[in-house]
Amino acid sequence: MLSRPGGGPWAGKLALYLQLIRWSRPAGWLLLLWPTLSALWIAAAGFPGWHLLTVFTLGTFLMRSAGCCVNDVADRDFDRHVKRTAGRPVTSGKLTAKEALVLGALLALAAFGLVLTTNAATIAWSFAALAITLAYPYAKRFVSMPQAVLGVAFSFGIPMAFSAVQAEVPPLAWLLLLGNLFWVIAYDTEYAMVDRDDDLRIGIKTSAITLGRFDVAAILLSYAIYLTIWAVALYERAQAAPILIATAAAAGQALWHGWLIRKRQRDDCFKAFRLNHWLGFTVFVGVVLAYRPA
Repeated sequence: MLSRPGGGPWAGKLALYLQLIRWSRPAGWLLLLWPTLSALWIAAAGFPGWHLLTVFTLGTFLMRSAGCCVNDVADRDFDRHVKRTAGRPVTSGKLTAKEALVLGALLALAAFGLVLTTNAATIAWSFAALAITLAYPYAKRFVSMPQAVLGVAFSFGIPMAFSAVQAEVPPLAWLLLLGNLFWVIAYDTEYAMVDRDDDLRIGIKTSAITLGRFDVAAILLSYAIYLTIWAVALYERAQAAPILIATAAAAGQALWHGWLIRKRQRDDCFKAFRLNHWLGFTVFVGVVLAYRPA
């Protein structure tokens, strides 16, 4: 039976697929986008061109969406025990694991099609990025700090951006990846603090559990390491004033997040997590201004 205007089976299925890829929650893919675009600007020492800007913007969205499909299938047996995730389409049985994986594969193939328009080095690095994306959902079963694995996955757009611009990945790219990894640890620990009680009960490993009472301090330290590495790395490579101003503004946001999570309340921790894409945007704006024509 085909759908009628305003609803029906196909409309309902589409709504479930959009829910699966977190369509209504763009903060997740923006967290990947800002450091990736920053890396493009740094690698090109300015505007990287519309082709690469389009490839990496769409590719970031597609790969994050594919990652959501894989993650929800991998975690479906855990998610049903967590209040925040029990209603996810795969967990609730509204979509099958096969349907989610097929969608994830199609999204990943679309992203790979975009990568094919770049160069051989970037195509090669895309396989490493895919492997890390597929490995992350299972890290929380074996690694006490799975947020570090996510940090690599969410930062891999940085070396790929350099590769697309320069056909190689210089040491600077890996330094920026290292710094960005600490940002991911900061915001994903805030995210993990939301589900800490549920995760303890079902035996999931997260940084919020591993760090215990040092969680807030570790988050603030991670923010500080991230911003310091990026500021030091870029200070002599671009116009210093925008970098320093953006770093100070981002540091102010990080302190605000620390204030929000100080009592470890679920809603406040989730709010701090969701605000992080503005912190990444602030750093990106600083990079763009630092590489503007003199």
